[in-house]
Formats: sequence, structure tokens, C-alpha cells
Amino acid sequence: MKKILIGSIVGGLIIFIWQFISFAAVDLHKPAHQYTDKQGAISSFLNSQGLKEGGYLLPSVPEGTSWSDHDKAMQAAAGKPWMIIEYHQTMDTGMTMNMIRGFLVDGIAVFLLCWIISKMAAPSFGTIFGASLAVGVIAFLFGPYTNSIWYKWADIWAYLADAVVAWGLTGLWLGSYLRRGPTRAKTVAMNETEMEMA
Repeated sequence: MKKILIGSIVGGLIIFIWQFISFAAVDLHKPAHQYTDKQGAISSFLNSQGLKEGGYLLPSVPEGTSWSDHDKAMQAAAGKPWMIIEYHQTMDTGMTMNMIRGFLVDGIAVFLLCWIISKMAAPSFGTIFGASLAVGVIAFLFGPYTNSIWYKWADIWAYLADAVVAWGLTGLWLGSYLRRGPTRAKTVAMNETEMEMA
């Protein structure tokens, strides 16, 4: 359990540092939060509309619209501009709790990977590295990529880089760290020998 916890903390830190590099230092996700000099006018207009907190897809149809009316509205919108709005009434500029929660989530994700690896009989460095990379790709395909199929995320390739780099680096660390000391294969063999002698 000690190795799993240490592997989780260090692995979570690796992912957390990569996220800082990706979202802040290098800002690979810039296409998803670009500046516009129209922001004042856009904000004033949206604020004047009395929107509730939440996400909006434009164009869309009211809840309860029949399928035939929905289809007509979508046909009328074909080829025209569309947008997604995430509207929040209050901006929270505090970073501390967000960073703590981000690190905890990264640590939990790596802990779950370490738990899976701990159930393998004798994982090699390559198996551990491959499992880590697979987790990153699964997370990318299930979350960002699936959403991007429908909603065209502007920073989709940055999310792919995040998955490959962050989980690849984590896999290098775990492949090295979890293989130190007696291998699982040797431990299993020793236990089998002890059982035969008994």
C-alpha cells in the first residue's frame, strides 16, 4: 500500500505540473479562451438578458418541442453561425481551492491506476507504461474527444497532448518506481514454494 500511495502522490504531481504547463505556462488551450475586443459589448448584452447560471446552445429549441419542429429548426440553422455559452453570474478569482482540488483529483486518478497495476501478477516496465498511456487515451476519447465530435472544441488537440504527455510521463515514473524491489513474479514464486514445503 505504501508504494501505491507514493506512486499516486508523485504521479498526481507529474500530471498536475503538466496541467499547469499546458493551461498556463505554454497555454496550449488558447484557442478555447481567446480574447475579443468585443467582450464588453457581449458581456453587457448577456448580462441584460436575465440568464440563469448554466450552459446554453444557440440555436436550440424550447424544452418539449416536437421532433418534427426540432428537425425544422435545425434545418433552418444549417450553415449558419452557432455557439455555446457558459454563463456565470459571479467570477471567483480565488485559485487556492481550485489548485487543491485539481491536485487531489490527479492523485486519485493515479491511485486508481496504481490499484489496477497492483492486481497484475508481474507487470513489466512496458506493461505499466502502456497501461498508464492507455488510461490517458481512454480519458481523452471518453471526455474531450467525444464532446468535440458534437461541439467542435477549439483546443481538442491540446487535450490529446495532455493525455499523451501527462500520462506518458506518469507511466515512465510508475514503470520505474513500481518495479523496484522484489518483482511480483518472484514474490508469487516464493509463496508457491513456501506452500509446497508446508
